[in-house]
Amino acid sequence: MHYKKTLLFLVFISFLFNCKNEEKISSEVLIIPQPSEQTINKGSFTLNASTGIQYDDDFKISAEFLKSYIEEGSNIKLVGSNDISFIKDDTLADEGYSLEILPNTIQIKAKTDQGAFYAVQSLRQLLPVEFENASYSKDKIVIPFVTIKDKPKFIYRGMHLDVARHMFSVDFIKKYIDALAMLKMNTFHWHLTDDQGWRIEIKQYPRLQEVSAYRNETLVGHYSDQPHQFDGKKYGGFYTQEEIKEVVAYAQSRFVTVIPEIEMPGHAQAAIAAYPELGCTGEQVKVAQKWGVFEDIFCPNQKTFAFLEDVLEEVLDLFPSEYIHIGGDEAPKTRWKNCDHCQALIKKEGLKDEHELQSYFISRIEAYLNSKGRQIIGWDEILEGGLAPNATVMSWRGVTGAVEAAKQHHNVIMTPTSHCYFDYYQSENDDEPIAIGGFLPLEKVYSFNPIPEELNEEESKFILGAQGNIWTEYIKTSEHVEYMAFPRIFAMSEVVWSKLEHKNYADFVKRVENFHKRLDALSINYANHLYEIEGELLSDDNGLRYQLQTLTNGKTIRFTLDGSEPTVNSEAYTKPIPITESVSIKASVFNSDKKLGTTFSQDINLHKAVGKKITINKEPHKSYPGSGAEGLVNGISGSDSRYGDKEWLGFWGEDIEITIDLGEETEINSIETRFHNGQGQWIYAPKSIIFSFSDEKQQFSIVPNPSEKSILDLKIPKKLTTSFIKINVYNYGIIPEGKQGAGNKAWTFIDEIIVN
Repeated sequence: MHYKKTLLFLVFISFLFNCKNEEKISSEVLIIPQPSEQTINKGSFTLNASTGIQYDDDFKISAEFLKSYIEEGSNIKLVGSNDISFIKDDTLADEGYSLEILPNTIQIKAKTDQGAFYAVQSLRQLLPVEFENASYSKDKIVIPFVTIKDKPKFIYRGMHLDVARHMFSVDFIKKYIDALAMLKMNTFHWHLTDDQGWRIEIKQYPRLQEVSAYRNETLVGHYSDQPHQFDGKKYGGFYTQEEIKEVVAYAQSRFVTVIPEIEMPGHAQAAIAAYPELGCTGEQVKVAQKWGVFEDIFCPNQKTFAFLEDVLEEVLDLFPSEYIHIGGDEAPKTRWKNCDHCQALIKKEGLKDEHELQSYFISRIEAYLNSKGRQIIGWDEILEGGLAPNATVMSWRGVTGAVEAAKQHHNVIMTPTSHCYFDYYQSENDDEPIAIGGFLPLEKVYSFNPIPEELNEEESKFILGAQGNIWTEYIKTSEHVEYMAFPRIFAMSEVVWSKLEHKNYADFVKRVENFHKRLDALSINYANHLYEIEGELLSDDNGLRYQLQTLTNGKTIRFTLDGSEPTVNSEAYTKPIPITESVSIKASVFNSDKKLGTTFSQDINLHKAVGKKITINKEPHKSYPGSGAEGLVNGISGSDSRYGDKEWLGFWGEDIEITIDLGEETEINSIETRFHNGQGQWIYAPKSIIFSFSDEKQQFSIVPNPSEKSILDLKIPKKLTTSFIKINVYNYGIIPEGKQGAGNKAWTFIDEIIVN
């Protein structure tokens, strides 16, 4: 037995000696998205000029992709024997595959060419990153023996891109599709029309190209900045039908389905600007020059339906996808309420109200598309007034729409703002590029489970999958799109592909860090927040302490408490920092000799309510739970713009009562708190706030000024003595007509309650 072990050891040492001048063989498989099963075996396969590739027409796309990838990325030409084999295996799932790297062969088994293509994408990630930019100069590659068996969790795995607000080149659209394909995503949702621009050539209606495709100027800065400023520059463009055919064909060669979105009945001001008769008033309007929701929507008359059917006929010729997205979101009903034709139509069709009129509108469009053999997808507002018979719902306002649709046995695609809106901020750094608002860090995307807990096993089958959305109001360049997408797209790819039980964020971070080199080779601009620091205030029997941690291993955190910048000589963090007074913590991640990433900063205000018992009579919404009730009295204020960060608590349409138990009669000089007032994101300052105390005679009522300021600060500069503070917060109510989200419940977001 000992002899055998010694012999094996000597053989292994001999192998290492013989390979000392060879490439280093990886001991890890760092593939994104995480495969279902993977095993690393001892040994390696050498890919070189004597290697060949063998396949039949069943695997033409996947095999030719691999051949081109290797030959264009290196000096190696696959002219040898059948060392790389594509083998048909009907026992595998349609999009599943097995990849086995053996001593003398690489075997790719799949039922379909699409499954084999995904095997190739996994093999691609086992090859040197230099293949991505044709810079691999060696004459061979050593690949570890690996066995992978894999298939996707969901059948719909998508990414969205809005080109109506800002437009991007055909070359960039192809690059975007390439990234989706590399990550085994199979759907590109192309948002082509909106109030601010119409981006698809429709030959029957030339004014869509002449008028609707261009706006006279564009909002400068953020919508919340007052007064609004504009750049005075005409902006626009459109994709010709030939360009669209080129994109669709390109996507098909990578097994990506392109689903076009033609917005209706709302988000139609650009179209109405070209053809005013499509609106209810017939009056001339402009292509929208700022963001938000506009009252001019398609009027449900014969001219409109004829127009839309003509448009869709050309759309169907360009896009072979089963699904056509028809929007259906954020359609104010003001014009319909004041339109004689609309009111007569409601009466004629026996409809209850304008919401049922929208259902009538959507159902009529669906009937047309069904007659052409296609299906519709709509945002979850299409549930209002009754769901069209065969519609698939794209649930974005949380999961309520998804649950309602799935219980009615309608297919659902999950894309809630809380986890899937990649136009939100991904870091609390001050130098982050401008975003619409909100806070969606990488870990939160990764934590997403597309199956709502309210659904049983049978109902869960109607959840087709999920997608990440990139809306481009504040995204003008392709580099900015990439920055917002990467690395969050990695997390989304695992949400929709990988097994839930395999999810491990620390392991995922390691794979993302490894993938950075591939993104560099692909010239993809990405956000790197892996070397940033997470902080958390701890309160227990040991008192108040502040905990620091970073995502990556093998690094050192160094910190200061006086607000100065940390250096390699600053104190190394080894355990939570005791907090006995207000401090300004700064910390950074270091390797042995230099700083990595950005400086973490946290001011801790040790006011009189910190660490005290706090209760709220309602749970925060599960999409925006912050740090729980305790987060309102932890001495840490939230970000001014990232309302979804862990210091803001969000409540949807609810009145709340907050009680802070100070433990004993305490003299206080003032109470301060903040409410977010980002009305473009359906977030409103409360209708009123009442402060009560142990002395029942002491009570303060505040009615906030409904200003457009994005942050509303409240302060009670009143000295008093009390053992508790009770705060009743009354939700704004229903969002009024003409505002974004009209007819929906408003959100309330509250920040730290500071007691001095």
